[in-house]
Amino acid sequence: MNETNQKSKRDYRPPPRLILSTWQHLLAFWFGAGLSPVAPGTMGTLAALPLWFLLRPLPLMIYLPLVAALFGFGCWVCGVSAKRLGVHDHGGIVFDEVVGLLVTCIPLLPALQTANGGWLWQAVWAFAAFMLFRLFDIWKPWPIRVLDRRVEGGFGIMVDDLVAAFYAAILLWLLVLTTHP
Repeated sequence: MNETNQKSKRDYRPPPRLILSTWQHLLAFWFGAGLSPVAPGTMGTLAALPLWFLLRPLPLMIYLPLVAALFGFGCWVCGVSAKRLGVHDHGGIVFDEVVGLLVTCIPLLPALQTANGGWLWQAVWAFAAFMLFRLFDIWKPWPIRVLDRRVEGGFGIMVDDLVAAFYAAILLWLLVLTTHP
C-alpha cells in the first residue's frame, strides 16, 4: 500500500455506531475518547485520568502486575480493533495512551501515599504526568519513532507508548525526588 493511501486510511473516521458495536472497539477507543476529531491521543490520555485516580490507592505490588496485564490485554484488543478497521495504529485507538499514562504515573505511587497535600496535590502531579507523557508520545525521540514505524500489530501499537511512558516516568521520578520530601 502506498503512503498516501495509508495516510488516508489512518485519517478514516469510523462512525461512532461502529465503535460502539463491539467491546473490542469500545475499549480500544477508550469508551469513545478516541473518536475526538481533535487530538484523539490527548483526549484518550485525559479520559484515562479517572482510571489512574481509581487505581492510585493500590499497593505497588498490585498496581505493577495489573498495569502489565493491561499492557498485554492492550496488545490484543488494539490489534483486533486495528485489524477490523483495516488500519494499523488508527489515531482513534487510544488504549495505548491509557496504559502509557498508568506507566508514567508509577513514580507517583509512593510519593502520593505519603503526601499531605490532598486532592489538589494529587491533581498537580497527575497533570505533570499527563503533560510529560504527551510530550514524549508526540515528540517520539529515539527509539520511539522507530518502534512506531516498524513494529506491526497490537504490540506495535502499544510498545511505542510504553517507551514514551518510561521516558516520562523517569523525568517524573526526578521531579518527585527534587520536590517531594
